[in-house]
Amino acid sequence: MRILIHDYSGHPFQAQLSRSLAARGHEVLHLYFAGFQTPRGNLVRSNDDPAGFEIRGVSIDEPFLKDSFLKRRSQEIAYGKALRDEVRKFGPHIVVSANTPLDAQKQIIATSKEIGATFVFWVQDLIGEAITRILSKRMPIFGWVVGLYYRRMEAQILRRSDAIVSITADFLPFLEKLGVPSDRVSVIENWAPLEEMPIFPKENDWAAANDFAGRMNVVYAGTLGFKHNPSVLLDLARQVDATITVFSEGSVVDALRASAQRAGISNLVVKPWVPFSDLPKMLGAADLVCALMEPDAGVFSVPSKVLSYFAAGKPILAAIPSQNLAARLIVRERAGIVVEPGDDRSFVDAGKRLLSSIEMRVQMSRNARRFAEGAFDIVTIATRFEAIFNMAQHKGISQLNVRANDVSDALSEQRS
Repeated sequence: MRILIHDYSGHPFQAQLSRSLAARGHEVLHLYFAGFQTPRGNLVRSNDDPAGFEIRGVSIDEPFLKDSFLKRRSQEIAYGKALRDEVRKFGPHIVVSANTPLDAQKQIIATSKEIGATFVFWVQDLIGEAITRILSKRMPIFGWVVGLYYRRMEAQILRRSDAIVSITADFLPFLEKLGVPSDRVSVIENWAPLEEMPIFPKENDWAAANDFAGRMNVVYAGTLGFKHNPSVLLDLARQVDATITVFSEGSVVDALRASAQRAGISNLVVKPWVPFSDLPKMLGAADLVCALMEPDAGVFSVPSKVLSYFAAGKPILAAIPSQNLAARLIVRERAGIVVEPGDDRSFVDAGKRLLSSIEMRVQMSRNARRFAEGAFDIVTIATRFEAIFNMAQHKGISQLNVRANDVSDALSEQRS
């Protein structure tokens, strides 16, 4: 098959899936948005990659303004147009699109239908829900109207999709409410690429070169934005004898840095995202890792950074809604401590408890890596995606045959 996988964000595990499918003999084009500010995976083709694998970033003509809603929307529409050109040029049998803004996703599915490709919506977030909840807090009436517009758009795209891959069963009630046929929906939870996340000791060459050696390190790595509450990291830094390092970028991160400087909190340090190639060594140097999510985000998003923490075998301190899949995994696998967002005191107390017990951290580290080794098998995951592609293509052919028969019957009736 000719398979186009588009992951707007450029995450590590989507790129791993594309490489795995290409290794099975498929011709795979992997696309991502080159202008989006976010941590990224291995997005450069190497000599070891399969012959049928190609990867490249898609660009627009100007810098992407992530924090301006109106400008961002016009740029996402422009990005969708650029993607349409890529889809037409490649001529795929299968198009898979993940993490994609709805104004762009609408254009990708339209082009897929135009060229007769099977379209698979890989649902990483319930974007319409997220827009409604975030904008309604900032601009109540306008936010609700905009949210309604995007919820309807998302529902239309989902109903037109030939297959849907949901990253959690928690999304299924929402999909059902939107009128998505259940036989088109499969659940495949996200993962992290294990072979790209080897375990490194705390004292390694990256740690020595980046002032991480010989101290207690608490790490937050990844996007820090509207779905998070970064102030809790300031509270933690005030009360622990450890360095809190935030590897992130953007306006929210700039505000966090400024708050720490005003408060004279010297043990909270903000640094840019590390290259994916350095991520295993950086996480290896961490004694404790953090994940944050706001209460409203619990129903429409699952933080993928938690899966990288599992793969790195690190104890996790998380402020995540208890109903969220990531929170349930951490608790079930005994890989860390989870508190409810907003309970800053419990978050700080849990951080103190973890930092004071090396035995607890070591056991949680083992539990985390053991889970990752059992759940993140790319061979099994790629096989499941292949089965979904084949099923969706078969259904599409069957539906075309049914429509052709309907047309033939109608013409016969007209003749008679």
